[in-house]
Amino acid sequence: MSGYRAIARVYDRLNADVDYEKWADDVERVFDRFLPSRPELVLDLACGTGRMTYPLAARGYDMIGVDISADMLMRARANQTDEKILWLLQDMRSFELYGTVGAVVCCLDAVNCLTGAGDLERCFATVHNYLDPDGLFLFDVNSPYKFENVFSDNAYVLEDDGIYCGWQNYYDKEKKLCDFYLSVFEREEDGSYSRYDETQTERCYSESQLRKALEKTGFEFLGIYGGSDMSEVRADSERLYVAARAKKTTL
Repeated sequence: MSGYRAIARVYDRLNADVDYEKWADDVERVFDRFLPSRPELVLDLACGTGRMTYPLAARGYDMIGVDISADMLMRARANQTDEKILWLLQDMRSFELYGTVGAVVCCLDAVNCLTGAGDLERCFATVHNYLDPDGLFLFDVNSPYKFENVFSDNAYVLEDDGIYCGWQNYYDKEKKLCDFYLSVFEREEDGSYSRYDETQTERCYSESQLRKALEKTGFEFLGIYGGSDMSEVRADSERLYVAARAKKTTL
C-alpha cells in the first residue's frame, strides 16, 4: 500500500460527484436499523481527506480518522475547525486505538486496496477487535461488474483548474487485480507544471469472499446492498455496500 502522494492532489476532484452529506444521512439510517441507539464514537477507517469524517462529526459523533497516507491526512486536517476529530496515521490492517468504538465506516472502496494474501482478514480482525460488542462495520467495495466493465483496460483523463490527471487501467481477470497507472500534472505559481507518477492496485472481491472473511473474523453478516441507502443490488451495480455486526462473548 503506497503513500498516495500523487492521488492526494486530485482525490477530492476525482470524487467530486459523491454526495457525502446524503451518504452520511444513509449511514445514520443504517445505524437506526441495526443498533438500539446511535453510537457516540465512530471510526472512519481509511478516511482519506476526511470527506466522510466531517459530515459525521457535524452530526454530533466523536470521530477518529485513520489513514496510511500522511498527504491525505494533511489535507483532511487543513479543514478542521472545532470538530472533535482525532487523526491517526496508521495502516488499516493493523491500526491501534485507545479503546473500542460503536461503529466503523470505511468508504470509497478502501477495502479493495487490501490486495495481499491475508490482508482482508487482517483488516477485518482488527476492526472487530476495536468494535464494541454488537458494534457496526459499514464498508463499500467496487463491484465485479465495475472491474470488468468500467475499469477493465480503459484509460481516463481529468483536467480542471491547473490540474491534469491521466490514468491507464490494466485488469488481470485471473488474479482479480487491477493496476492504475496515474500521472498528475499540477500547475505551479510561476506557470510551470510539476509531475507526480503513481501506481495503485485494487483487488476485486466477490460477495462470497467478503462474507466468508467477515464470518471468519467474528462478524455477523447483515446484508449487502447496491446503494448506501440499502437499495437492492442490480446486475450493473458499480459499488456494493456491506453491513456487519461484531459478535463478541461478554463475561
